[in-house]
Amino acid sequence: YMARFYRIAGRESFLLTGTDEHGAKVAEAAEAAGKKPQEFCDEVVKTFKSAWKALDICESDFIRTTDERHLKGVKEILLKMKDAKTPAGDDVVYQGEYEGLYCTACERYYVERELENGLCPFHKTKPELVKEKNWFFRLSAFLPEIKKRIESEELLILPIEKRREVLGLIEQELPDFSLSREKVEWGIPLPFDKDQSAYVWVDALTNYISAIGFGHEPDLFEKWWNNAEVVHLMAKDILKFHCLFWPAMLLAAGVKLPERIFLHGFFTVDGNKMSKTLGNKIDPHELVGHFGVDAARYLLVTPHPFGQDGDIQTKRLSQKYNSDLANDLGNLVSRVIKMVERGFDGKIPDPGSTPPGGDALEKVAMTATANTWDDVKNFRLNLAIERSMELVRETNRFFDQNAPWKLQKEGKTAEMGSVLRYCCEVLRIVSILYYPIMPSKMSELRNILGLSDESLNLKSAEKFMALESGALVKMSGPLFPRIDKDFVPGKSDKSKSKSNGSEESDGLIDISEFGKLKLVVAEIKEVAKVDGADRLLRLQIDVGGGGPNRQIVAGVAEHYTPEQLKGKKIIVVSNLKPAVIRGVKSQGMLLAAKKGKKLTLIAPADDIPAGASVG
Repeated sequence: YMARFYRIAGRESFLLTGTDEHGAKVAEAAEAAGKKPQEFCDEVVKTFKSAWKALDICESDFIRTTDERHLKGVKEILLKMKDAKTPAGDDVVYQGEYEGLYCTACERYYVERELENGLCPFHKTKPELVKEKNWFFRLSAFLPEIKKRIESEELLILPIEKRREVLGLIEQELPDFSLSREKVEWGIPLPFDKDQSAYVWVDALTNYISAIGFGHEPDLFEKWWNNAEVVHLMAKDILKFHCLFWPAMLLAAGVKLPERIFLHGFFTVDGNKMSKTLGNKIDPHELVGHFGVDAARYLLVTPHPFGQDGDIQTKRLSQKYNSDLANDLGNLVSRVIKMVERGFDGKIPDPGSTPPGGDALEKVAMTATANTWDDVKNFRLNLAIERSMELVRETNRFFDQNAPWKLQKEGKTAEMGSVLRYCCEVLRIVSILYYPIMPSKMSELRNILGLSDESLNLKSAEKFMALESGALVKMSGPLFPRIDKDFVPGKSDKSKSKSNGSEESDGLIDISEFGKLKLVVAEIKEVAKVDGADRLLRLQIDVGGGGPNRQIVAGVAEHYTPEQLKGKKIIVVSNLKPAVIRGVKSQGMLLAAKKGKKLTLIAPADDIPAGASVG
């Protein structure tokens, strides 16, 4: 959501996510599953990527700590820290023996005061006493500088109560931390001691810079770390590692610190922690299957202030969906567009004179736009989203108070047009402000209003009268159909995998399902890069029939140059619903084969004209 909002605000944005795969905990889980660690990780990663895809999270990069580029970054920072000196002239990294209470599930050491009744506060298990000869990082030498930067807000830690917690930890005179583990084989060997593996947190934290070129691609690192505003988002239970260990490591390595670190809370479900025993886990696929991807994200982000713990009350999800999205927003769109169709032949009316309450509505819209951007920059995400819903509700009141249906009966066409024009202007602004959280639905709304992607930006939202009078509107169905069934975790028909009454699907489909796909030959007419997306190309294709060219966004830039593609004939799926990828509409999908890192587009062997069917 934040990455998309920064982009519509004109800021280039890089969203990084990924998986932390090393450590004793992972090795133990792999052994329990009867698999080798790498094999185990490869399978688990698929579930993460599947969830991100289901939720339409378009990350700029997905880093795995088993990636070769990550190994290079970890070795680079370890060597820099090994060569570094503290402000007092001592070695930053030194050898020593450590004895402490270690929770494998947390992959961290605890001191007695951090335990609850002798148990790990998060996993409620008793830590084991571990004694090892390790390499240590002299954390104490960097705490004064970290404290100075936190207090000056050069390193801004939010929410403020978490900042206080970090400063409180510094006052406790934290001990130096172990940089390595002696008996953990599933990890990255130290470049200066092959008998030791990097402590999993030293390994994991480095992903933030290894993914953007540290140790292997300096130009990329310069752009996205040294010359960018760096924001870390993570859960509150890993505060010490991100707010103390990581800044200390960066200071020792001579690398810039992130500008902001934000620590969010935990979800509970119906008042209980998510667990297999209770069966109250929320599968993203189930949530998307019940509400749709955009509404699912809206319902997850809006219930509580970002940064605090929040409880998801599953029975209220359908109520909120119907109240906010189906009734308030969806009904407003339906009422306004139908009246434009009836009263003005589907053409956006002129603004005319200001209707009663028009100035007030415009002020609410402009205030919502300005405050939403401020909220996003300050991590008030639920409030940012709620501002647009308040604008929608204010517009519903404006619509009802002016009663354009009555104006139509009274023959007051100009007055009716002014009311509808003001409502349309609000819908245009809402389609921009809500785009980061609901890109597909807001693209639908913009299609209804006849808007292009060129005006999908915050500057456009800062203007009130920006629609083209006389432009056609069109609406085929409700934007958010009502949902009558409550969402029940574990009981949603998410997969529909049963076939012909059998208990389990064999993965086969029948000919009728295949027949739904429309595969055609297409000719690529124009090719351009997608701004801010190194892997994406925008293709203008001719699919025959004499109609206008279609646009497809494809992740093939690493395999083909625009010059190689222009004029090429390919096979495409032409009857997919339009999707929005990185802010660009895509009207189909090309077919390609991939083996290893090589990707090849599927193309007809002979010179077959565009539009020829395949199958």
